[in-house]
Amino acid sequence: MIKIGILGGAGYTAGELIRLLLNHPQADIRFVHSESNAGNLLTDVHEGLYGDTDMRFTSGMPFDDIDLLFFCFGHGKSEAFLKEHTIPDHVRIIDLAQDFRIKGDHDYVYGLPEINKPAIAQARHVANPGCFATAIQLALLPAAKLQLITEDVSVNAITGSTGAGQKPGPTTHFSWRNDNLSIYKPFTHQHLAEIYQSLNQLQGYPAIGGKDEPALDFIPYRGPFARGIFATAVVKVKTPVGCDIAAAYKDFYRNAAFTHYSDKSVDMKQVVNTNKCLVHADLFDNKILITSCIDNLLKGAVGQAVQNMNLMFGIDETTGLKLKASAF
Repeated sequence: MIKIGILGGAGYTAGELIRLLLNHPQADIRFVHSESNAGNLLTDVHEGLYGDTDMRFTSGMPFDDIDLLFFCFGHGKSEAFLKEHTIPDHVRIIDLAQDFRIKGDHDYVYGLPEINKPAIAQARHVANPGCFATAIQLALLPAAKLQLITEDVSVNAITGSTGAGQKPGPTTHFSWRNDNLSIYKPFTHQHLAEIYQSLNQLQGYPAIGGKDEPALDFIPYRGPFARGIFATAVVKVKTPVGCDIAAAYKDFYRNAAFTHYSDKSVDMKQVVNTNKCLVHADLFDNKILITSCIDNLLKGAVGQAVQNMNLMFGIDETTGLKLKASAF
């Protein structure tokens, strides 16, 4: 059994993570930390867990009793926490924030299994990708491998309200969000840096995202639904594509446990409540339209984190994640 601790245990991502781990045959949750909820039942916050657990939040952090620690903090808090606390060397870490996603003076492996599976399997520390970043990368990585990204790429993606986290805000109230659409952080979203990093890992030259190099013109949307991301990307090619795009995408993802190329157009309901990413591509003259969809809380967050946990501990990466989408 993998003995697990969870920090930042009161948010949406922690609630989904606990739900997955309670049903994982090799997971043993030893503690869920939350200072503000210490002593309260998990079900006082995560009401969907009624009948599944009688655990309580704790203010203690018994690191010596665990093998793996999940950081479910807000962005910027993981790095600060590590400066103030000592984690035993034997404890592996999966961080769901953005603090260590960009290569630098740390040993965190970027946790996108579709391109980094061998490194994740050997990692002590993993930086889990962002939700928008996951959907967009999985749309574009095969094109990058084919060296097709030579001009700016137009990307539009819409996310559910759970992507904003559990803390209420002006743009998360039901009366504002329902039957509404809006954009935020156009061209400046924080996930762009990690997307560029992965695309350049595959495409190399010409670089993507640098000065005078192809860029992603990314427009994020807030959607009037709770969970899911639906993304489209338009890649312009200067010369005729010298391969079968569908065949190339299928070949790229042939060994991916949860990312699948669909011969038909995809929709978000096919992936909500699953750890799947579905991808589809169409060629229109000199433009490739690529569609990608995921569940932002699962493949875009804790489902991918559990997938990474499985890889880190030598377990089949699908363990505990064979979730089925609703038919309606």
